[in-house]
Amino acid sequence: MNFIATQLPGVIVVEPDLFRDARGFFLESWNLRKYQAGGIDASFVQTNHSLSQRGTLRGLHAQLTKPQGKLLRCVEGAIFDVAVDIWPSSPTFKRWVSVELTAENFRQLYVPPGYAHGFAVVSERAQVEYACTEFYFPEDEIAIAWNDPEIGIVWPVSEPLLSARDVAALPLSGWIGRLPPRP
Repeated sequence: MNFIATQLPGVIVVEPDLFRDARGFFLESWNLRKYQAGGIDASFVQTNHSLSQRGTLRGLHAQLTKPQGKLLRCVEGAIFDVAVDIWPSSPTFKRWVSVELTAENFRQLYVPPGYAHGFAVVSERAQVEYACTEFYFPEDEIAIAWNDPEIGIVWPVSEPLLSARDVAALPLSGWIGRLPPRP
């Protein structure tokens, strides 16, 4: 397995060992010992699965007092996956990293608690599975505008399909006074 550090502390790209033969392939999508050795020391409490069509953008989302770490993989299609540092006291505040996750490259992205997360679908459709370190609490979740110019994400879609929550999302500056200390 290959664990690749990004420019954001704790955000890690995982390239699992892949074993192919005439039957297909095999990989470990989670192995506590291996992932801990690679810098991901997480306990997961919930797993989610989404299906989205081309142009869908989900995010940017975070939970304030019960932040979620997420280990994501795309099991069908391709996504442009993003993590954003949203904590004002951080030296990497407002910076973002992205990685393309596809069913063909088998990469995963670990986004630790304390970051906002979102993705855009760049294939006809995409299925994404992700494990979370905290349960989903809708009353604790914030939505940050996907196109916030202060963050400046260069998304591969210009007119994305958004949920009503994401259409109404505030820019990061609208959340500053409500953000707790970094977890």
